[in-house]
Amino acid sequence: MSDHFDERETRDPAAREAELFERLRAQLRHAIDGSPHYTASLAEIDPDAIGDRTALADLPVLYKSDLIEMQEARPPFGGLTPRGSGGFRRLFLSPGPIVEPEAASEHWRMARALFAAGFRRNDIVANCFAYHLTPAGFMFDHAAAEVGCAVFPGGVGNTDAQVEAFARLGVVGYVGTPDFLKIILEKAEEAGVALGSVTKALVSGGPLFPNLREWYGARGIAVRQCYGTAELGLIAYEGAGPGDGLVIDEDALVEIVRPGTGDPVPDGEVGEVVVTTFNAAYPLIRFSTGDLSAVLAGQSPCGRTNRRLKGWMGRADQTTKVRGMFVHPRQVANIVRRFPQITRARLEVGEDGGRDTLLLRIESAERGEAFADNVAEAIRAECRVRGSVAFAEPDALPNDGKVIDDKRTLGV
Repeated sequence: MSDHFDERETRDPAAREAELFERLRAQLRHAIDGSPHYTASLAEIDPDAIGDRTALADLPVLYKSDLIEMQEARPPFGGLTPRGSGGFRRLFLSPGPIVEPEAASEHWRMARALFAAGFRRNDIVANCFAYHLTPAGFMFDHAAAEVGCAVFPGGVGNTDAQVEAFARLGVVGYVGTPDFLKIILEKAEEAGVALGSVTKALVSGGPLFPNLREWYGARGIAVRQCYGTAELGLIAYEGAGPGDGLVIDEDALVEIVRPGTGDPVPDGEVGEVVVTTFNAAYPLIRFSTGDLSAVLAGQSPCGRTNRRLKGWMGRADQTTKVRGMFVHPRQVANIVRRFPQITRARLEVGEDGGRDTLLLRIESAERGEAFADNVAEAIRAECRVRGSVAFAEPDALPNDGKVIDDKRTLGV
């Protein structure tokens, strides 16, 4: 039996890259022709000119945080879809609120992550994601069906009933949040019910802490995690296990960009996760998840040849309020764009005697008081509040993806 879901996972990286951009150009043409939002936002874009990752920077980033306003202005999908609501199987309403459609054909692509986690045909799987309001339950239900698993749709909560079902059905695999399986197993131990049939789990929707993974391992349960969203479906998944990163899905074009911009960062540098998928019913081109991660060097020891993400490393939306004014990462990016001499920047928000302070630390090829004054003036013009400038040595600023560091919340 193959260790991989399909041959695409082990193909030559150059062939994968070429196919991704061929599909991207087709998706761009489709979106420009049929999606009101993209007809406007991509009006100046020639799809045939988008041939590599450098050219991606010419395409605007669509921020998840903007979807709420877009959908309120142009309900229900913000002008993103080429069809009306009647063209979808289900409509969900996630916190925000954000409307998320399910197309007639499966487009969340979670089966690849299930297979990598060891799920196989005829496994009995408890799906403990919610089946109402939000799509997570259906996302993994479709995936299990594709792999050939039988699903117990347990949903969330009601641990007594979960324990009974796990025992009577002989559940082999668990799908859900990282901590809920522990709650079920502890409830079973209290009741004297043996659930030794559970040997594998795929978790998402929260951090899988090392001590929790070890807790499961001590009970003979191999746990893998995956990373995805309701809009995009699968983004990346564990192939080899802890410490080896998350392999990017074959049907996702993933970038890491400097927060607040569409500018790619070098591999290894922490930035914002931006994803393009190829769902014709709901085009999402350069969609920012708002999450932070970094690309790991090399390939996974599991044999899959796609690029890898380090994992979830926090949130990129570092918007904060200073002296009554909101300051956004995009504003910091606008300041930096004015000065090609600046290679990296980090805006520190502090407090002095009850008054908010702003300090922009920069790594710059040019220094001096006059240059610092020019940058400080740009801070005032862009952020509407005054700030000072400090020079940092090359590579001295932390590689943690932070553009705005609000030290007031840290008590320092």
